[in-house]
Amino acid sequence: MTDFLWLMYLGFMGTTAIWFLIKGKYKNNITRLDFVISIITWLGLFGFVTETEMLTPLVWKIVFVFGLIWDVIFTIFFAERFAGDFGLEEEEEPMPLAAKLSGLIFVLPLYYGIFRYAF
Repeated sequence: MTDFLWLMYLGFMGTTAIWFLIKGKYKNNITRLDFVISIITWLGLFGFVTETEMLTPLVWKIVFVFGLIWDVIFTIFFAERFAGDFGLEEEEEPMPLAAKLSGLIFVLPLYYGIFRYAF
């Protein structure tokens, strides 16, 4: 059952990244960098879920640290700015920090898997 849930999460993450790529939502350098980091972290999760050895654990330790830092920075400073690029309505008032950070809950399994894969 656990393997099935991991495969579903892996598929959802991959499908989401491909959907954003096909829809052309990566229009500037920040969102392109976010896409590249998303693909790299997805590959780490893929390696964890399928128990496939890719690269070395040191590489995945670096990916874990920098990917997590990037997701926090992107969520806090950039996600609201690019909400219109992703078809989301922009609000008049700035989003509270707690609301921004709650979006990180979605990627917790991703970084848990990369952590387990790296360490």
